[in-house]
Amino acid sequence: MAPIRTAIIGLSESAVTSWASAAHLPYLLSPRGRERFKIVALCNSSVASAHKAIAHFQLPDSEQIRAYGDPTDLARDPDVDLVVCNTRVDVHHGTVRPSVEAGKAVFCEWPLAQDVHHARDLVELAREKDVKTVMGLQGRLSPMVEKLRSLLREGRIGKVLSVEVRAFGGLNARDTVPTDLSYFLDRKNGGNIFTIGFGHLFDTVQSVVGNIDGLKGHLQIQRPELKVFDKATKSIVGTERSNVPDLIIATGSLAGSPLSQDKASIMLRFRLGQPWPEEPPLVWTINGEKGELRLTSWASTSLSIAFPHLPVVIDVHDYESDTVERVEWKWEAWQEDLPVPARNIGLVYEAYATGDDQAWPHFQDALATHKQLEDLLAEFPPY
Repeated sequence: MAPIRTAIIGLSESAVTSWASAAHLPYLLSPRGRERFKIVALCNSSVASAHKAIAHFQLPDSEQIRAYGDPTDLARDPDVDLVVCNTRVDVHHGTVRPSVEAGKAVFCEWPLAQDVHHARDLVELAREKDVKTVMGLQGRLSPMVEKLRSLLREGRIGKVLSVEVRAFGGLNARDTVPTDLSYFLDRKNGGNIFTIGFGHLFDTVQSVVGNIDGLKGHLQIQRPELKVFDKATKSIVGTERSNVPDLIIATGSLAGSPLSQDKASIMLRFRLGQPWPEEPPLVWTINGEKGELRLTSWASTSLSIAFPHLPVVIDVHDYESDTVERVEWKWEAWQEDLPVPARNIGLVYEAYATGDDQAWPHFQDALATHKQLEDLLAEFPPY
């Protein structure tokens, strides 16, 4: 099968965030990625910027890669099969809509858009145009998350009775934001610790235990003003106010199923910044009839990072024998050759390449999560 002709929006040598180069590009340029995908176009803020990125990243067959400065021009390119969006959240909608309108498949990073209204527009347009959509909710596909699913399917702990998640993160510090992420402090931009940090984790948890019913939230802005840190000068350059909740407590229940007791309770607690010294940033427990699962991440809440010195571990407590077993999970061999941020993103690309549209998350999946997050904000003061 010929490689899928791929265009990337937002792969810039000067981008303030580097997810495109850190997570997408390593897979796409790997031997396995190049068998399945071929980068044929870049779109940045200008044609000149796209040309600079082609040269800077030394893309294969660079003389054949087309450079665009406008998403509408890219959408008209008949030789592009898949458009990948790696821009700021507040421009996702305007960036990818022309490609959806043109009938192209689109892979968009999470969140899909800055709010439910714009996310719904993209979902409805994709349905109308009958195009394939891919969502960067890669936590669903990660091997440690799949291991949790398999343990539940195997009945290791019986039916789920309750779930608790305690997490810290969103930014590297609890009272400081880098200049290039200061837009995180304004909720209307759509990209912040609530939608990204908590949102990714929230979606991943539901992908394992099922949809949360009766969702209720208690949200708080503990630090309404954060210091702004300039990484270049390594100094504080000012302060900015935030209207984004930095403490999120969400509760609900699970519907009865072969894997879960009816009305099994679930609670998630997410707080900005670092945990207590020498404690992990994420502990996720699933209590069952016969035992309990515990996932502990010493790296981050995203479940995309796991190094030998910052591991993600899974333990099973068997109630009858009162023993605890460490359950192993592992990256596939091809993933181990990639930088850690690229490994789960690579799984999303791999799933798409199979053509099995049940294998990867779609825009409509993102819309469902968007709605739940917006419901949590319903009683929170508007920005």
